[in-house]
Amino acid sequence: MPKPKVLALVMAGGEGSRLELLTERRAKPALPFAGVFRLIDFPLSNCVHSGIEDVWVLQQYRLQSLNDELANGRPWDLDRTYGGLRLLPPQLGAGEEDGFHEGNADAIWRNRQLIAEHDPEVVLVLSADHVYRLDYGEVLARHRDRGAAVTVVTTEVSDEREASRQGVVEVAGDGRLSGFHYKPEEPPTTRVATEVFAFETRRLLDTLDELAAGDGELKDFGHGLLPRLVEAGEAVEHELTGYWRDVGTIPAYWQAHMEAPDDRLLA
Repeated sequence: MPKPKVLALVMAGGEGSRLELLTERRAKPALPFAGVFRLIDFPLSNCVHSGIEDVWVLQQYRLQSLNDELANGRPWDLDRTYGGLRLLPPQLGAGEEDGFHEGNADAIWRNRQLIAEHDPEVVLVLSADHVYRLDYGEVLARHRDRGAAVTVVTTEVSDEREASRQGVVEVAGDGRLSGFHYKPEEPPTTRVATEVFAFETRRLLDTLDELAAGDGELKDFGHGLLPRLVEAGEAVEHELTGYWRDVGTIPAYWQAHMEAPDDRLLA
């Protein structure tokens, strides 16, 4: 079976306000990690090692600090005439796609025309503020085998307090998601979405259009998109059993350094 055409979207537009002084002068994805890396290294390195060559970075805050690190994709061999790295900052004008993003779902909706023109079979959506190593090829294989609208990469976290900062999932025996709870005060489980998602492109864009038309809440995935696909029985999980850490807060950033994941995360 031929490989699907995959477009990776790296969500790198978060303000990073919970990191306080650490992101006062830089974009969160440009934050140093373990002395020699930047947070943006993790999704981009995972893409390259997984054989994904079309990678778009959706930006918003403090663009220059991130652009300096990205260097047009050269450190990852993504500086190409065709394909490779593409930067998508917000646009200002009179169109409905213009303006600042109000969340990751809204950011993708505002770039829906470009995605449709690229015409991928799968849109792989990645966060730029997590530390982990993952072969996305395994996620894509799982996604294709199950014929899902979305495959959600999940992992277990240590306690309910940490889970309450994430999207919490409930999983049925067949691997389908039976529940999704966005940053709940009382999480029903400690299994969370890692913010790695593989979407069937047409289903993604159609659902975003429905939400934007007033049939639900657009903003972040957890507000409308994922609950709708879970409710329709179209979401499945792919479990990540290795190291994963959300470093979006100062305590989590410090803890990740104390855990000192080794350099093989980026090997």
